[in-house]
Amino acid sequence: MAALMQADLSEHLRRVASGKVREIYEIDDSSLLFVTTDRISAYDVVLKNGIDQKGAILTQLSEFWFNLLQSRMPGLRTHFISLGIPPALQKRLRPDLVKKLGSRSMAVKRVKVFPIESIVRGYIAGSAWSSYHNDGTVCGITLPAGLKESEKLERPLWTPSTKADLGSKDENISPEAAARIVGQEYADQIEALSLQIYEEASAYAAERGIIIADTKLEFGLDESATPATVVLIDEVLTPDSSRFWNAGTYEIGRGQESYDKQYLRDWLVRNGLRGKPGVEMPTDVAMNTLGRYREAYHSLVGMVWDMATSEV
Repeated sequence: MAALMQADLSEHLRRVASGKVREIYEIDDSSLLFVTTDRISAYDVVLKNGIDQKGAILTQLSEFWFNLLQSRMPGLRTHFISLGIPPALQKRLRPDLVKKLGSRSMAVKRVKVFPIESIVRGYIAGSAWSSYHNDGTVCGITLPAGLKESEKLERPLWTPSTKADLGSKDENISPEAAARIVGQEYADQIEALSLQIYEEASAYAAERGIIIADTKLEFGLDESATPATVVLIDEVLTPDSSRFWNAGTYEIGRGQESYDKQYLRDWLVRNGLRGKPGVEMPTDVAMNTLGRYREAYHSLVGMVWDMATSEV
């Protein structure tokens, strides 16, 4: 099957937003439909072609984490309502759309989105390693001298970034800058929740042979609650938003074997295509990236990914 690059329901529903990967539609005043396409971005640029099945994997892995985290963190609130297209909404859509989009859709509570991305780093890699190698800091935080690439940090770091509009680039910022954007009270809550989520998820993944080197989370504010409550939103702990390393081959001082889109990033860099628009992946690069996503799902959920049985 070809990768699903567009999920246009605007004939039936009002589109609220369109991101690098997701299309968001209004169900009613209090809920939204998230539809995850097979588009893939790297270095903040969406590639010309996508990866078949990717959207369904991301959606169903996010559902898994929403449920697991709430079972381990009873006080955690999320925007997740249900997987798939709600029955009442199915009546408004053509049957072929329900079948095509059900496995990659979820209904969520409508909340006010905080305009920052919440990144937790337990290991030094990627842009954090580049920054540290340059001046010994990560997002304005000074780290001990002598750290090596992929080394585990003494304690996880909260390193927020801006949440850029489509076509723009996210920028790493300091915790102090994040507090100026969302307010100190909410910044403190987002940081505490992010670190706890990372610790819980890392402990779970470690039992299954995966190191979560870092992850990006997003939060919103449920203003219908009394008092207004910070909630976990968007995708959670997927290969698009996290670095998943093979614990069995982990070694300090080098890049790691990963179950995420690092394979794609490395291909772009080797071919001088980093950050360039209009890039099309060869079939083998798309298939090898999909293989890593499937392996992440298998290891974390404990079931082999099978698109034929994933329909909701």
